[in-house]
Amino acid sequence: MVTVSDLTGPSADTIMLELVQAFHELAPEDLPELLRRHYSALGITGLTAYCADLRQEYLIALPGSQGISAQRLPIDSSLAGWAYRTVSVRIAEGDARALTLWLPVVDGVERIGVLGVQVPSLDAAILNRCRALASLIAFVLISKGTHSDSYANLQRQQPMALAAEMVWAFLPPKSIGTPYVTSSAILEPAYNLGGDAFDHALMGDALHAAVIDAMGHDLYAGLTSSVALAACRNARRSKGELPSIISTMDTTVHEAFPDRYATGVFMHLQRTTGQLDWANCGHPPPILLRRHDVIPGVFDSPPELPLGLGPAHPDIPRHIHSTQLEPGDRVLCYTDGVTEARSSDGEAFGEERFVNFILRATAAGEPAFEVLRRLVHAILDHQQHRLTDDATVLLFEWHPAGVATLTSGM
Repeated sequence: MVTVSDLTGPSADTIMLELVQAFHELAPEDLPELLRRHYSALGITGLTAYCADLRQEYLIALPGSQGISAQRLPIDSSLAGWAYRTVSVRIAEGDARALTLWLPVVDGVERIGVLGVQVPSLDAAILNRCRALASLIAFVLISKGTHSDSYANLQRQQPMALAAEMVWAFLPPKSIGTPYVTSSAILEPAYNLGGDAFDHALMGDALHAAVIDAMGHDLYAGLTSSVALAACRNARRSKGELPSIISTMDTTVHEAFPDRYATGVFMHLQRTTGQLDWANCGHPPPILLRRHDVIPGVFDSPPELPLGLGPAHPDIPRHIHSTQLEPGDRVLCYTDGVTEARSSDGEAFGEERFVNFILRATAAGEPAFEVLRRLVHAILDHQQHRLTDDATVLLFEWHPAGVATLTSGM
């Protein structure tokens, strides 16, 4: 984290303090003009902030930015996109009078976009100043996103269905992490979600992770998954363990939608010991990845009822299972829309292709959030960008030594 004290220069401390204070009451669309007034004191000649669109295909410039002319940059084929993909600083030489720095804009381990800064010359003080600006811009976009539509509208490249609007409102950040554990998730079709959802959160010494697939692909499917997520969080925040969380979700879905159900996988990972407790409610079993191999059978268990059906069958018990992870283990959770996505000639994407994609990309050193971004685009391409079912993937890793593949490159 870069602090104000890192910003050397005759007036840098004063300017940055003024910016921090102004940001508290700033609307996102006013950010470019505020920064423009301080270019000279900050030692820069131009600045453009970009955020990634919802599908992470493009970087979209904040309205009013005037530093760099391009208003939309492809993530897969631009230097700015390279900074976003690798979460690292990139430098482009312009004419003899300027350089352009591309810096990732992140909130924790969650990628938001990039910052393009034009500078007449580059030294450590300028670089630290630009990193601080990227941190402040992340603060503005995230903190204002809860009560300003500007950031959400900027991320959208097409209208969003009502069911998708509801599910996205309940979803956590796509990536979270600590020195012990990191988790990243992604889902499609971003603008037309039906019943898929994911959840991950830090709860004391544990990571909670879940993937949910509600029956159907309509507004009621979105309602079912949203109610299930709310019940899960309510039970968890009441200090409930997995048995009470599952019971609460089961009862709530049944009472709210007697004719509906949702499958799901729910996990609690103890960050200091690596003990993983899990329950599978009628869902495809997760996959354990260890040292670039699949460890078979770890998450095999007898089939259990989906959420919402348990209250009607009180004689059928729920089960909580335990597994001991090893340092560096990764757990892959997904919905059937991933493996069952079919091409125009009927070929399924399949579990083998799915797992091999993850293994190859992580072996090449790609951070998990980038692996999942590319994976979901491969699934979309396989089905000609017309998914017939939601596709959701969540990947978390236990790394007690503090070395996380999720954030490699930062």
